[in-house]
Amino acid sequence: MSVTRFLRKSGFIRRQTFLAVMVFPDEASVFQAYRLLHYHGISPEHLAIVGAGYSNPEHVGLLKPMQLAIRKARFLSIILGTLGAIAGLGLFLAAQFDLIQMTELESPFLVPALSIVSGFFGAVIGALFGLFGEGTTASIYRHHLDRGQYLLMIEGSERLVRWGQEILSHYSTSSSLY
Repeated sequence: MSVTRFLRKSGFIRRQTFLAVMVFPDEASVFQAYRLLHYHGISPEHLAIVGAGYSNPEHVGLLKPMQLAIRKARFLSIILGTLGAIAGLGLFLAAQFDLIQMTELESPFLVPALSIVSGFFGAVIGALFGLFGEGTTASIYRHHLDRGQYLLMIEGSERLVRWGQEILSHYSTSSSLY
């Protein structure tokens, strides 16, 4: 057994997965596409139908835009707050050892102040990225679900996802483009 095979089995090497999401107007057409992909050899473990009577959006990882914004804001505020504290501590120590000649940097309140300010900016930037980045995409898919439409999700290797898209494109009609 090779080392890479052992690492892959134990979960140390993570493969990159790709995702394709297709919107269908009704349950019959999404189920027909699902069966078509299954017929062509794509395993059901790589497919998910999202909509009424099938998987709910949260189960497949399609969070609400506000949930995404809060998650991103929390993550970036922690990261930038920590970096701000490290920068503040570095500046404070540099001022204490006379490496920098600024009396303003000798205040012991510099470290928490930089940590709070950078954490706040991290939260704002994270919320904006969450809302206008991934949140926009999630909002579009949730809009389709709210209208009673269905999503068919294919997740797997790049080759598998492209193959699934190619299969569905061969069987789609041009009338669905209008």
